[in-house]
Amino acid sequence: MLGQLKQHIERIKGKGATYLDARWYPFEEANFLTMWNGNLKNTSASRESGLGIRVLYKGAWGFSASSDLSDVAGLFDKAFDNARVAAERVTFPVRLAEKDAIQAKFESPCRINPFEVSLSEKVAFLKEMDEKLDQPGVFQRVSDLSFMRKQIVFVDSEGSEIEKLITEVFPTLQVLGRDSEGGAHERKYRPGRIGETRGWESIDRQLFSQHAERIVKELNQVLVADTCPKEDRSVIILPGLMYLQTHETIGHALELDRILGYELAFAGGSFVTLDDFGKLRYGSPKLTARADATLLNSPGSFGYDDDGVPAQNNVLIDKGILVGAITGRQMVEEANAKARRQVFDGSGGANRATAFYRVPIERMTNINIDPGEDGSLDDIIKTTEKGMIVDGDHSWSIGSNREQFHFGAEIGWLVDDGQVTKVVKNPTHKGDTVKFWNSLSAVGDKSTWEVKFVDNCGKGQPNQIMQLGHGIPVCRFDNVRIGE
Repeated sequence: MLGQLKQHIERIKGKGATYLDARWYPFEEANFLTMWNGNLKNTSASRESGLGIRVLYKGAWGFSASSDLSDVAGLFDKAFDNARVAAERVTFPVRLAEKDAIQAKFESPCRINPFEVSLSEKVAFLKEMDEKLDQPGVFQRVSDLSFMRKQIVFVDSEGSEIEKLITEVFPTLQVLGRDSEGGAHERKYRPGRIGETRGWESIDRQLFSQHAERIVKELNQVLVADTCPKEDRSVIILPGLMYLQTHETIGHALELDRILGYELAFAGGSFVTLDDFGKLRYGSPKLTARADATLLNSPGSFGYDDDGVPAQNNVLIDKGILVGAITGRQMVEEANAKARRQVFDGSGGANRATAFYRVPIERMTNINIDPGEDGSLDDIIKTTEKGMIVDGDHSWSIGSNREQFHFGAEIGWLVDDGQVTKVVKNPTHKGDTVKFWNSLSAVGDKSTWEVKFVDNCGKGQPNQIMQLGHGIPVCRFDNVRIGE
C-alpha cells in the first residue's frame, strides 16, 4: 500500500497540486464494557479501516476518504477535484509552515494488548469493582472500561513516512446516592497516568479497590452535608477538577483556529486576540502552562501529529504572560499574515484527526500546569484563612468565547483558619477567566501534580472526539464567588 500511495502522490503533484498527504489506517478498534448495579449492561466492539487523502491546490484544500480501498486512484482524483473546485472560491489561500521530511515510527507504551485480554477477565474486574462499590448509601454504581487501539501510516509529498501504533485504556468507577431531600449526588474515580505504560497492565486492582472505598466514603459524607454557602472564599482545586478548569479556560481558549474564528458556529471562539501574545497577563506570576505532547504515557502524546510534525513541549503561558498557542502548519501562517508580524515561528505539532475520514484540526495535546513551590496540599491548607477545597467534575458552563465560566464539583471541604472544618454538598465556583487566573495565589509542588486523562473532547464540524491529558498540581485561587 505504501508504494501505491507514493505513486499516486507523485501523479497528483504532476497535475499541479502543491501538497498532498495520505493517512492510511490499517485498523482502528474499540471495546467498551459497562457494569451497572452488578449487571453487565453493555459490551461492544468495533473495528474499521480506511484511507484519507488531503490535496492542496492553488491555496485550497480538497479531501476524500473511504473504507473501500479497491479504487485508491479514484480516491486521490476525488480529493484533487474537490481542491480544484474549492480553489475557485478560496478567500484566504492556504499556506503551510515549513517542516522537515521525517521517516519515523512511534508506539505508545503498552506491554499487554487489552484486545488480547479475554472478555471473562475484563468482566471479572468489573464485577470485583462492583462488589467494592456495593455499600450502604449507594443506590447506583457504575464501572466501565474503554479500550482503543489504532495503527496509522502517514505519507506526504514532502518525503515524510511515519507509522504510529496507539493504545489507550480508560477505566471509570462511579457511585451515586440521594440525600434526605431527594437530591442526587455522585463521586467518580478516573485514573490518569499510572506508571510508565497504558496497556491492560495499567489496571491495578489494588489501587482501584482503594479508590472504590474512598469514593463511597466521600459520597456518604456528601449525602449528610450542608449545602455550600454563598460567599467569597479562596478555592483550592484538586486535580480531579483542576484538569477541567485547565481544559476549558486555558486549553480551548488557546487553540489557534478558535482564536481565528473557525469554531464560532459550533464550539465557540476565544477572547484571546493575536495582539495579546507577548502582552496579555493571563494569570498571576505563579502560572506557567504548556502544551507538552512529549509527556510519557498520556493520550496527548502521539509522537507526530497528522501534519507529520514531531510532538513538542511548547510554553503557552510563561509566569502569567501569554506567549503561545495550540497550533498546526496552516493556522500559524494565516495568523502571522493577519497579524502582520511573526507571532509564531512554526507549527506546534498539534494538528490531529479523530479518524481517517476526518480532516486534521488543531487539538489539545497535554495541556499542563507546571508544579509550583507552595508545598503539599496540607501546606496550602495551612496558609488558607477562609477557603474551600473542591474535587470531581459535576457540571460546567463556559462562555462562548471562554471569557467566563461556572463549575460544579462533586464534593467540597470548607477551610477556616488553616483547618479543614466540614464537608459541603453542591459546591460551585465561578469567575471571569483572566481575573480568575490572576487570582492564583498558590501552586502545589510535584507531590500534588497528577496527569488526568480526557477521552471525550469534542470539537469541529462534523464533530471529532479526541483523547488527551492534563498534568496539573493543586492550585489555590483567592476571592472567588462560591455557591451560586
